Amino acid sequence: MEQQNGHATPQLDGKPHQLMLDGRKRLDITGVKQVECFDDTFAVLDTTMGRMEVRGEGLAILDLSSGGGELSMTGKVSAIFYQDDQPRAFFGRGRKK
Repeated sequence: MEQQNGHATPQLDGKPHQLMLDGRKRLDITGVKQVECFDDTFAVLDTTMGRMEVRGEGLAILDLSSGGGELSMTGKVSAIFYQDDQPRAFFGRGRKK
């Protein structure tokens, strides 16, 4: 892992996991390990930061580099979220016991 701003950054082939959303119309992602499923309304990706879901309309994959972990898609992006392995309470705070 690489250190960036004092925090460990997961890497895939030397590239950190990053997102760049341009006007909700184009999404560029690095650190993609695998595309689990995809259609024109959602994508499920396995990334170096966990499982990621993208929802929208008219989604299409423009480019996917299998070795570099880079993915580019277009369409109207309406939501991006991650699913962690461990369930969490509201705003990611653990519940008090």
